[in-house]
Amino acid sequence: MIEILDPTEVDRARATGALVADILATLRSRSVAGTNLLDIDRWARDMMLAAGAQSCYVDYEPSFGRGPFGHYICTSLNDAVLHGLPHDEVLADGDLLSLDLAVSLDGVVADSAISFVVGGAGSAEDEALIAATERALQAGIAAAGPGARLGDVSHAIGSVLGSAGYSVNTEFGGHGVGSTMHQDPHVPNTGRPGRGYVLRPGLLLALEPWVMADTAALTTDADGWTLRSATGCRTAHSEHTVAITEDGVEVLTLPSARA
Repeated sequence: MIEILDPTEVDRARATGALVADILATLRSRSVAGTNLLDIDRWARDMMLAAGAQSCYVDYEPSFGRGPFGHYICTSLNDAVLHGLPHDEVLADGDLLSLDLAVSLDGVVADSAISFVVGGAGSAEDEALIAATERALQAGIAAAGPGARLGDVSHAIGSVLGSAGYSVNTEFGGHGVGSTMHQDPHVPNTGRPGRGYVLRPGLLLALEPWVMADTAALTTDADGWTLRSATGCRTAHSEHTVAITEDGVEVLTLPSARA
């Protein structure tokens, strides 16, 4: 089922998106060498609960995971790219960390992810990975809007990733959000323009390009959640929640000035 939100629900989604973005911005600033992944999880919990929000992850138990997830944020490190289960590991300078956070506030969900190198600038390969996902995300956003088709968005994302030299895995991609975290439609990170569902005002989409440096194949950790590159190469992941509006598309998960 594809959920279309009314204007009051979209307005609430703006507040949820701002909260997600501000939590991620704070976590990024705190994630330095010596930080434990479990500290990041605890900080995420404390900030969302202080805001009166609910976690979308703690009780999450989909068919592809070994649930419930039991934590408040996904912390994917180096060769881990998606669904990284927080565990007792300390960050070091040069680590490539992806943080993925979804929360519900006043009954509406927003979902976002960022990737960055701990300690500042990383290798040329790491910076290229991150930049490619960010460019692909912006291309997907630019292709969205009322009357556009889902394939237009997927094609825009995949074209950027492919032109940067990366293979695209289609097992996991973007998705609808609204009153729950994972909804139809599925948004693959590659596709054919002019095909698929016609985007309508009130639709919320979480667009999330992700890549691995030299493979499209994944492996799953013994924890049943953490997905890694099959070759051990580095990875990156970027995500925004957007709202389709009468006039175009609005990014809901941009950090506020206070973040």
